[in-house]
Amino acid sequence: MEQGRRGFIRLVGGGLIVAGAATMAGCSQRMPAAAIAPWKGPGDEPDVRRWILGYAILAPHSHNLQSWLVDLATPNEILLRCDLGRLLPQTDPFSRQIMMSHGTFLELLDIAARERGLRADIELFPEGTFGPDAIDQRPVARVRLVPDGAVRKDPLFAQILARHTNRNPYDLGRAVPADAWQAMAEAVKPSPLRLGFVGKDQPDLLAQHRAIAAEAWRIELTTPRAMLESFKVLRVGAAEIEQHRDGLYLLDPMVVLMTRVGLFDRSKAPAPDDYATTSQVKDFGKKLESTPGFLWMVTEANDRSTQVNAGRAYARVQLAATAHGLAMQPLQQALQEYPEQANPHASVRRLLGASQPASTVQMWARVGYASPVDPAPRRGVAAQLV
Repeated sequence: MEQGRRGFIRLVGGGLIVAGAATMAGCSQRMPAAAIAPWKGPGDEPDVRRWILGYAILAPHSHNLQSWLVDLATPNEILLRCDLGRLLPQTDPFSRQIMMSHGTFLELLDIAARERGLRADIELFPEGTFGPDAIDQRPVARVRLVPDGAVRKDPLFAQILARHTNRNPYDLGRAVPADAWQAMAEAVKPSPLRLGFVGKDQPDLLAQHRAIAAEAWRIELTTPRAMLESFKVLRVGAAEIEQHRDGLYLLDPMVVLMTRVGLFDRSKAPAPDDYATTSQVKDFGKKLESTPGFLWMVTEANDRSTQVNAGRAYARVQLAATAHGLAMQPLQQALQEYPEQANPHASVRRLLGASQPASTVQMWARVGYASPVDPAPRRGVAAQLV
């Protein structure tokens, strides 16, 4: 769910800075160690809740916003709220993805609690649920941690530190094996959702998935308000990454240099015919063509609890995929509810059998084998506390 929109770059007079350009003297960039330190695990913590949260904050989140706010005022409890300053009003106007991202957090929290012999009693929306159009400051969840000798450790815990969203090309020559698909399906039982997948043995169906994903990506690239929303949370260079430790990021030295001299203008979106746009459409098309499998999750409702629980299910699916050495990248563009995406949204619903009014495609992702990627920045537990 940390969705990749990292190469949309408009220079004064147009043009594109291509990620992966040759290193420039005096502009070498590396991921700041402090920004990815949470991926080493929480270490020793006198408060077991902070230890548990050290794993929960590694959950996938749309745009890597990390919009979790945690209150530890009550002993043995964790109260989870949403940071309303970390929403995506343009591309996620009803905050469905934000709620899913709170579900991924709660699932990793639950798994980590089990590792310490604690039962996490999770009560969703203890002060009332949000309406369908907007979320507010009421808690998303109250979690009571209870020592319980009957609690069983979850084998997926071992994958939390290894789980990363991978936006790179995949290995088309390696099909996703049947036992991996089965493991992903088993990971979400008995969640009330329908999980489906398609692989290389269905090339015509695979082509339909690729076509819808490509069109949805093109639309997002050519919708200025959507692009500017991504630019708002784009961190360029090690200094910005270390300052924010969230959002999308670019470390390419050419991009950093152009930013320093004022030639990368993040206040303007590229035009549809700019090379910055057309080259990204082509690049993502190549990534889709390299993808040997797609996975989806459909629910027969779309209330706030369903969204949160769908996020919990996705976290488990990705951890199960990680255990099999698989890479995964969400394809949320066609699932987003802003008007410009209406046609891809309807197309993916038809393709995945979500034709009933309440049916909702909560997740759609590309799956395959790929070279490992580095972890995304994280703000740390202290930054999530109120």
